[in-house]
Amino acid sequence: MKTVRIRTRTFAIAAVMFATPFAAAAQEACTTYTVKDGDTLGSIAQTVYGTYDYQNIFNANRDALANNPNDLPPGMQLILPCEDGRLSAEAELNAVITQETAKQETTKKKSNTFEPPLKFVTSNNWMPFTDEKLTGGGIFVRLAATAMQRGGNDRDYTIAYIDDWQSHLDTLLPSGAFDISIAWESPDCTKMDLLSEESVKRCTDLDYSLPIYELVNVFYTTTDSKYATAKTYADFKGAKICRGDAWGTGDLEVNGLTPPFIEMVSPVDPVDCASMLLSGEVDVYSMEVETVVAHFEQLKAMDKVVQNPYLSIVLPYHFITAKTNPRGRVYISMLNKGITEMRESGEWYDILATGLAEYNKLSQ
Repeated sequence: MKTVRIRTRTFAIAAVMFATPFAAAAQEACTTYTVKDGDTLGSIAQTVYGTYDYQNIFNANRDALANNPNDLPPGMQLILPCEDGRLSAEAELNAVITQETAKQETTKKKSNTFEPPLKFVTSNNWMPFTDEKLTGGGIFVRLAATAMQRGGNDRDYTIAYIDDWQSHLDTLLPSGAFDISIAWESPDCTKMDLLSEESVKRCTDLDYSLPIYELVNVFYTTTDSKYATAKTYADFKGAKICRGDAWGTGDLEVNGLTPPFIEMVSPVDPVDCASMLLSGEVDVYSMEVETVVAHFEQLKAMDKVVQNPYLSIVLPYHFITAKTNPRGRVYISMLNKGITEMRESGEWYDILATGLAEYNKLSQ
């Protein structure tokens, strides 16, 4: 595998965290936890791990939490993973991961003339998911690279880092310069009549792999905002909602959050959404929870903002290819075989756990 380094623009995206005004009772990692009235994933994570990072709890309980991460009825049992990502103190993480990562970094398979290398493209500075400074390039890159070694796959590939996400969709995939981009959320293509032109294009112009991960899109406001406790999407009427320019808005669109019902603000760098919320230029900052909270932590403003406790949306992320790519569906099929094997063997979870553990250690 060969890594190509190309830099044109950087997004400042960081930690996986979750803010909440509640506090759970004292609890330890590597155990199970019984939800109490008033608990949220963020309050539990803050008590157990000393951080507002909740993604490891979500990953360990994804089957129970996938429909609504805010729905934590008292009495619900949650697995609290160990700080190194294991599901319990007795569990072991798959040692093959480290061995395979080393192989991916150093081994170049012989290319077959009739099977050209698959060309991946991604971007830096989306920790812990895609960044050259992390082991194997981050969680999503490791999932892609490992999938190419699983499910009977044996294809040569390259990975390039081009730090302009929108160019992946607008130019790099349609032109055939690259085959697969790592990684993107998918709009709900069963509701095309509710989607914007851009989101419709993501349905009609792209093919998606099986889901590789689920991220939670949240709604952050200032603590004194009238939108802080909105219980329905209709309660956001008239709000100025901010989201980074290259991030999809399909989740907002299918819930009626489109102009003129709301006003959409889309700066190139999503960290500007955090600054604009604090200055009163927008009412709501909505993106993945890890991105949003990392920005407010960076600005030392967590005490000035709050996550809406009622509304959040779980979005699956995928590897994508342009439908115009004559080999695109073959490549997606290959990746799906690898993803399926990794899910069945448990290696998928191990990559998530070790990737998050590495990033959390670097962030200390």
